[in-house]
Amino acid sequence: MTFVYYGIAAGELRAARSVGKAVGGIQHRFVRLPDLRESGDLGLSFKGLPATYIPMRNAVFYSLAASYAEETGARYVIGGHNRDDLRVFRDAGPEFFRHLETTFWAGSEALRKRRLRILRPLETMTKPEVIRLAASLGVPFGSTWSCHSDGRGHCWRCAGCLGRARAFAEAGVPDPLNVSRLAKVS
Repeated sequence: MTFVYYGIAAGELRAARSVGKAVGGIQHRFVRLPDLRESGDLGLSFKGLPATYIPMRNAVFYSLAASYAEETGARYVIGGHNRDDLRVFRDAGPEFFRHLETTFWAGSEALRKRRLRILRPLETMTKPEVIRLAASLGVPFGSTWSCHSDGRGHCWRCAGCLGRARAFAEAGVPDPLNVSRLAKVS
């Protein structure tokens, strides 16, 4: 499932399609949420949160994923949150997800009977640890997207790009997107 919200970079949508095909996804649903906006787009500032913060984003995204799980008979909703996310976002932690599962069970007889679980297999890992794991699994990093800007390629100046470069460097894994950029500069 990919969520298409206001201001999402076209590169992120291209990357989602590419990675979905690379992993052999049976169905890739794009859910359009044109009125969902980042706090920076709203002209709002939330203390301690980046301008890319979307108020209650995980509640919205996981509710839609639970709806899809009920529709398809799935027993699991799987999220990619890592330990670094919890440092910034309260709605990325175990307490939030424990309560959310209970809410889903209360709201859906089918999800309660199936005991729908929200799994977060990366929750104890840092971004560099996730990158090392992904490299060992053959994730097509060249097809991924981290940039908050909209363009044909990464800007390498925004928080997403800088965080990506830092995480790959700390992981000791070459980033094919950054390597190709550096080769063009040389």
